[in-house]
Amino acid sequence: MVQPMKTALYFDNADGFGEWRILIGTNVTKKLRELRRNDQKKFRVVYKKIKELSNGQFSDDNQRRLDGVLSGVPVFEAYIERDLRLVYQIDCVLDCDTDMQRQVIRIYEICPHTQLNRIWDAISRHLSSKGKECAFRNKPVHPGNAVYLPAVFPPQVHDVVVTPPSLALGDQEMDQLHFLLVLDKYVTFSQALLNGLIAKNDVQHVFELTPQERKIVECTTSCYVLGRSGTGKTTTMLFKMLGIQRAWQLHSEGFDISRPDLPRPRQIFVTKSSMLANKVEEYFMKLLESLSLAGCTLEELARLNSRHADRGLVDNDDAPDTQTGIPQRYSELEDHHFPLFLTFDRLARMIASDIFDADHPETKHIAKLFMHSHDAEVLDSFVSYEVFVNGYWPHFPQHLTKGRDPWLVFGEIMGIIKGSEKSLEFDDGTLDKAAYCGLPSRSNPTFSGQRETVYAIFEAYSKLKRQRQHHDVADRSHAILKTLLGGKSLKGRQVDFLYVDEAQDNLLIDALLLRLLCSNPKGLFWAGDTAQTISAGSSFRFDDLKAFLYRTEVDQASHIVRERAVTQPVSFQLAINYRSHGGIVNCAHSVIELISRFWPNSIDSLQPERGIVDGLKPVFFSGWEKSTARYEQFLFGAPGSHIEFGAQQCILVRNEGVKENLREQVGDVGLIMTLYESKGLEFNDVLLYNFFEDSNVDLSRWRVILAAIAGVAGGHNHSRPQVPSFERDESRYAGVCSELKLLYVGITRARKRLWIIDKSDKAEPMKLFWTSRSQIQNCIPGTDVSHLAVSSSLEEWAESGHSLFQHKRYTQAIHCFRRANMPREVRIAEAYHFRELARATVGVSPVGEQRRAFAKAADAFVKCSSEAPSRERLQYYRTAAECYIRAADDRKAADAYLNAEEYELAAKRYRKAGIFNRTVDVLKSHSKKISRDCADELLTVCRLYYCSKDDEKPPSLLFSSIEEELEFLEAYGLDVALVVLYESHGKYVEAGELHLSEDRPLDAIRVFLKDKANEHAVRRAADILLDCSWKHCSFAVARQVLRSGMPKTLISLSHQLPLDPLSLRARNEIKMFQTAAVEELDRVTLEKLAEAFMGRKENGAALWCLNHVFSSLPPLLPATLENFALFLRKFYTYSHLFYTVASHNDPVSGRGIRKLFGIVQLSDDQYVLQPGSFILATPSGASSSNDEQTNAAPHSHGQITNALKERVRLHLRYQVDAEILFCHNAKVFSQCLLYVITGSCDNGKCKQQRVSLSSLDSAQYNARVGIHLQQMRILQLVYSAFPELRECNSIKDDISGWIAHLYEAFFPPFWAQGSLANLNWSSIQRSSDGIRVMRNWIRNAIYSLEPRHSDNFLTDILRLTRLSSAFGESDALRNANCVRHPCPGMLFRSPGRYIVADMIDSVQSSAESSISAGTFGLRHIIRNNLRVHLSVLCDCIEEVLSAYVITLRFRNNPGADSLHDVVLPRSWLIRNNKLDARKEVKLIDHLLDDIQYLLEKLRSDSTEDNLWLTHTNVTPVHRSVFIARICRMLCLASYNCPPRWAGLKAKISNMLTHLRSNDPTRLTPNIYRKYAEAPREGYLRVIVAYDEKHAIPNLLHLVCKGTKLGTSRFATGWHIKQLSYSRLEELPTLLASPLIAARFSLPEEVSASVPQLAISPPAKPDQVDTSVGNEPTKAHEPAGDVEGSLSDDQRPVANFVVSEKEESAVRLIQGVYRQHCRRQKRRLERSTLEAERSAIFAACLKRARASGLARGIYRLLYLGPLPHLLLALNKGIAIATSVKATTKIPGRLRREGHEHLEELARQRTEISSTLKRGYELRKKLSPDSLFHKNCDVEALKDAVLQVKEFLRRIPGTAMGVPEELDIELSVAYKAVVT
Repeated sequence: MVQPMKTALYFDNADGFGEWRILIGTNVTKKLRELRRNDQKKFRVVYKKIKELSNGQFSDDNQRRLDGVLSGVPVFEAYIERDLRLVYQIDCVLDCDTDMQRQVIRIYEICPHTQLNRIWDAISRHLSSKGKECAFRNKPVHPGNAVYLPAVFPPQVHDVVVTPPSLALGDQEMDQLHFLLVLDKYVTFSQALLNGLIAKNDVQHVFELTPQERKIVECTTSCYVLGRSGTGKTTTMLFKMLGIQRAWQLHSEGFDISRPDLPRPRQIFVTKSSMLANKVEEYFMKLLESLSLAGCTLEELARLNSRHADRGLVDNDDAPDTQTGIPQRYSELEDHHFPLFLTFDRLARMIASDIFDADHPETKHIAKLFMHSHDAEVLDSFVSYEVFVNGYWPHFPQHLTKGRDPWLVFGEIMGIIKGSEKSLEFDDGTLDKAAYCGLPSRSNPTFSGQRETVYAIFEAYSKLKRQRQHHDVADRSHAILKTLLGGKSLKGRQVDFLYVDEAQDNLLIDALLLRLLCSNPKGLFWAGDTAQTISAGSSFRFDDLKAFLYRTEVDQASHIVRERAVTQPVSFQLAINYRSHGGIVNCAHSVIELISRFWPNSIDSLQPERGIVDGLKPVFFSGWEKSTARYEQFLFGAPGSHIEFGAQQCILVRNEGVKENLREQVGDVGLIMTLYESKGLEFNDVLLYNFFEDSNVDLSRWRVILAAIAGVAGGHNHSRPQVPSFERDESRYAGVCSELKLLYVGITRARKRLWIIDKSDKAEPMKLFWTSRSQIQNCIPGTDVSHLAVSSSLEEWAESGHSLFQHKRYTQAIHCFRRANMPREVRIAEAYHFRELARATVGVSPVGEQRRAFAKAADAFVKCSSEAPSRERLQYYRTAAECYIRAADDRKAADAYLNAEEYELAAKRYRKAGIFNRTVDVLKSHSKKISRDCADELLTVCRLYYCSKDDEKPPSLLFSSIEEELEFLEAYGLDVALVVLYESHGKYVEAGELHLSEDRPLDAIRVFLKDKANEHAVRRAADILLDCSWKHCSFAVARQVLRSGMPKTLISLSHQLPLDPLSLRARNEIKMFQTAAVEELDRVTLEKLAEAFMGRKENGAALWCLNHVFSSLPPLLPATLENFALFLRKFYTYSHLFYTVASHNDPVSGRGIRKLFGIVQLSDDQYVLQPGSFILATPSGASSSNDEQTNAAPHSHGQITNALKERVRLHLRYQVDAEILFCHNAKVFSQCLLYVITGSCDNGKCKQQRVSLSSLDSAQYNARVGIHLQQMRILQLVYSAFPELRECNSIKDDISGWIAHLYEAFFPPFWAQGSLANLNWSSIQRSSDGIRVMRNWIRNAIYSLEPRHSDNFLTDILRLTRLSSAFGESDALRNANCVRHPCPGMLFRSPGRYIVADMIDSVQSSAESSISAGTFGLRHIIRNNLRVHLSVLCDCIEEVLSAYVITLRFRNNPGADSLHDVVLPRSWLIRNNKLDARKEVKLIDHLLDDIQYLLEKLRSDSTEDNLWLTHTNVTPVHRSVFIARICRMLCLASYNCPPRWAGLKAKISNMLTHLRSNDPTRLTPNIYRKYAEAPREGYLRVIVAYDEKHAIPNLLHLVCKGTKLGTSRFATGWHIKQLSYSRLEELPTLLASPLIAARFSLPEEVSASVPQLAISPPAKPDQVDTSVGNEPTKAHEPAGDVEGSLSDDQRPVANFVVSEKEESAVRLIQGVYRQHCRRQKRRLERSTLEAERSAIFAACLKRARASGLARGIYRLLYLGPLPHLLLALNKGIAIATSVKATTKIPGRLRREGHEHLEELARQRTEISSTLKRGYELRKKLSPDSLFHKNCDVEALKDAVLQVKEFLRRIPGTAMGVPEELDIELSVAYKAVVT
């Protein structure tokens, strides 16, 4: 996993850059962001300059030297524009690929030329020791130019830090130098950085590491990293984590194919400080975001963002674990939680949550200690240092504590006695006295001479801690380790990589616990510095840690780690300090040298710590005598004129006492902190105040330091004071070691300036030591020093305040916020400060004072909450609640928890405060956010409370338990009292069910709604409400009924229902009733609901919705085709649902149908109808529930089935009849021909749609076809439901009319309206179903035609001929009576030829005479002036003429190129039978003569009755339109005739010329004028000219591939669509005629199958949805259509040859089907008892087969008498139940008085007991009971006798049971007993 990190963390230049790697600093990045936002032009110029440098273009403008000296590393400026310059230096860094030194360009600044100063000279001098590599240049790439490649050098081996020469710089310049060389981080100008700049994202980027840091990051084994403060330990740790994560990401994205199954690394970062953990996680997230800009996924970023959301100004330790997104148990961690950043405390809690069972007696107390608890006792049980010093230290014997520092004592107890490695060897986890006192002094010098005293303090501490039941950090760690090492394994997967930062802040035993978490022995990373150990309780060295962990690795005793191989971690040291300059670093390191000199075993030995840049030496103020003016006045100003320190300046003192004294003396001059408070903080300037004066170490011991001054220890300098001998009494000076460590911490808090102020003599040894090493500047009275105070801006004060707040330095944060003028933040910090003060009173002050302190803090937090953002507000309320708990104010605590949305804690507090009503309210209002266990517990408490209230319910003394009370009330039927009891105890479900059992549904709903927090109650209320709604608002109820009476009440209650807990079905049904009840019908919502119901197969509700939608048809007369088509689809869905019910064999068996139509099932064969049921309503008009008709008498299954089906059929017909009338008035079914042609129509009564010629397109054509097919599907539903209707002449006429409409849709009268060539079935929804219906209608219409009884027979047969030929019903024409037995003589031509047969042959036949037959037929029609539709006649003429033209082409050139260069309409080519060269063409002249005759007739003014049109009379304009149509045919025929048919062309030309008007006063109509006036060669041009205005492409230019024939340029030039072909056989496929798909979309046998309602085969259970029907998922696209059937005399007479086997199969199927029909009929006609008995028998039979009941006597009894016995038992239970209903005590008590109360109670008890016995018998004898398993006949006999006794005991049956029961019982008794 680690190997790919070398490429995962190091990046190349941005795309397009050159070989020179570019490194840019923070200021450059900021400048680039600024330019990108404000001046993009300048940004591009700067970008271009950087790109030039990356390409090695070092021109004169690009490398002018700035430093002005020839020595040192050159610093250059590059000219950008005007005054803008880029400052850079050539540097050498280690190349990650080759491990060689490679030249790079390091850019320092982008700044105006005027800002360039002598700092660059300083940088050049400072870097002079880097070597000549930085000044070296390769030779130019090309001689004479200024382009250079970077040089590469072997890695240099020299000290990383070189002492710089002295630089004469001012303070500001030194700060700038320190920033550029030390603090600034340089990143590669990578593509990720560039993308971030372009995207204007302010993110962090991976910066350049030093070689030493790089080694650490790339280390492949475990490691220890030691370094002093500010040396980059955390940085290396973070970068290693990032590298591993990034390497895994690259692998996951496919960059590493060598390891395809590489798992996600589990990395965890652990530290003591929560603030550090949060900051590291935040920085990691920003780095990950920057990497994502280069292309990686944002999954981790999104997770870290949600986990690291800014909580605002809050103490992060206060946030509940549940808000961090991290599980509370370690075992619940999953891969996506990693990398993880946690405090050690949080991690230990997670582990403890797994290994300690809170319910186990032995570990219950331990678990309680380690979990987050809001109990004040538990909160106070943890012993921190503050608790130790305030609550324990004062209680220890004074002789033990006198003169001893509690800080050091606590550290000794925690770190040595309880937290050392040796403590693990003792059962109680603590060193005994002998072991502790025997520790070597050199490795444990702090109390080397006072061990017995310290141990005595420890014993006193332990005793007091046991008494108080407290625990400390060591107790927790020992408890966990004891469990894990004792054999209990760690739950959850171990981590792969463990990173422990600031390891010195933990106990040594904590390291073992952390080690056990990591499965990878090479995945450990420990970092820290024992020199800055200041955490209370920490006392160990890294050498101790190394040895301890090594022994752990090799220890074979522990089963957890015995399998692991021993791997020695690598140790690294970081010596470069990046925080402070050399002046401060050198001073701090001198302290480390003293510790290492005298106590080498107390601190880790490291390389000397150094700063890169020199700086100001610390200033030591001394020399003031007590007689002189106080030096506080010199430092802080005189009283009344105090100097105020800045936001980045701090005064450090030793302890709180000194801090308070100093503040009293000098006032609020700035930040004053103790050394302990300063841990983890950094300041620009630090003033260390009276460190030595307040030390517990006296001067004599401090003088031991003088031994470290050269020459003094040896006695060579007699002017120095006497130096004590350290070796003589090492233990005496142990305290100096701790003091020096503390001094080191104080010094290292400073970044820039350090002032040490001390007037004590105890400071002299250190001052002399530092002075001897020239590491300080001494300042005495009269010395001229610069002002200490530095002013700060409001923003700096605010920033400092936030930092201090996060470090929990609240008093200092208050000071900063006040200076920043941030009153809200001041109040927040004050609130936290008040809490700290309150916590300090615990165990010290009286309880009353503690509570007042916590109450003050709580009130402050509540005040802060009122003005805080949401996230902060919740935390403030939560913290306020915790403080109120400590203040013993449970009510306020509960209120605060409620405001904090901590509902469980709020409920607990209300209960503790005795406010039960609020407790119940919280439980019910927020049940989803409260654990079930807690809710049950609190609810039980509340019930007990209210049961004890006399004025609210019966006192609890009446019953020993709630169960007894419930049992009593139930037993005596005290329903009202029982309901009150249920409701008073929150059992609304039981109360509601009781209401329901007493037939009070409205009361039941209201009671259920009282428990809205209970999802079950809400769902039950919804179920009851919907059940009642269906009963009172069943199908076809009038909408006005919904707004009155019971329906109105139900709908009002529905608005109170919470919808979220309900199922989608319930929500939709509620919305359905609500929508239908509104004043104005909302069709859209009802339609959407219907669609949703259909999608979920809830067809009953869908039908209910659609019935309201279509109860009155919408106003769609002016609707568009699209809208009308949508309406028809919806109406079809509606009608189809009706048909499904009507065609269902057993609709009543479906619950959905019963619910929909108000049918109530009493038993298996008994039903009643709800008042106002649709079935009872009259079939005329919409029924309503206002009908007072009721039929309380039960109906049998057969009766109710027949009534329902008949009523549904009638309603279906009624609704479709209304829809038909609606469609007749709609104009969208046909287009006004005059309006299409001329753009106007003078007929005010025109019922056709007015569509402009320009808007006609294929979509319009297909949409019109679609609505006709859809309407036919709707009508077919009625015809299928009423097969007898097909025999009615009126229905036949209706069908004929719709066929005529459909014909006009397929074959419009004008070519611009489209043709079959434009047909696109894919654009017509459910087209296959429409085709099926259409073919059936065409076939039936053909068989139904009667020439004698129809004036329009000729038109009808011509239409049907074309339609049947187009859609595959040709056989019907051959076999129809009207064709086989012709009658009308006018339809015969000489010599006795039937012209209908002629026309059929012309369309369908492939015979040679087919065209001639069509010619003869047309001549007869035209010449004899037969009545015919003009458009249909023109269609026939066009059909025959097109056949002539194509055949002529074939005859002229029989080859493949016979049709080459023809230009024909696509509709002329789509019939396959036209492509035949054998057909006769000799009669074409006759056809032209007939056409000319027709033209002359149309031109004449006289109106002939024989030519007619639909919708309108044949006007002159209409005649002109059809003349134009015929002219177009003739022009096409002339153009496409072969050249040798010149005579034919001449004749056509004469015909067209003859159309010209010779009358000057009567011009040739414009619509065909161009045809008449066009020359012969210009016909195609005229056609194209006419077609220019048409949107539908019509003409097709055929071109044969490979032909030698010429191709017309005209056809190509006029953009006529060209179709190329190779063979004639290809043409049908190339034309892609939709008719081919139409003809063969259904097999002939399928299309011929026509199920009808009367004899439809039974539906299988899995084929029919019992709710309404088997419907598809889309609401407006129901599955297949149904078709009517033909009567026997209409069926075609066909000659079929049937085999004997086939005939036998048909007879068998027929017999089985008839048998099924007889059974079905008997089932519907049987009695109720028979039906119920049959149901019981079916259950017994099913059980007998499933259980394998053995054949024998018992099986016979089981299947024979047992159903009779169970039927008698069921009937007896029903009678007993009705009797029980009459024994209601409250009602009879009101009627009969209390005198009969005992009797009433006795009767009630008796019937209850009897009924209970009946239930027991039914359970015992049920078919699936285990009673029958033993097949015990004797036991069955006994059961029969028990049933007989039960029936006898029913009140009212003593004189004898009802006859029907007696019969059933007698059958069972005789068969079993006698």
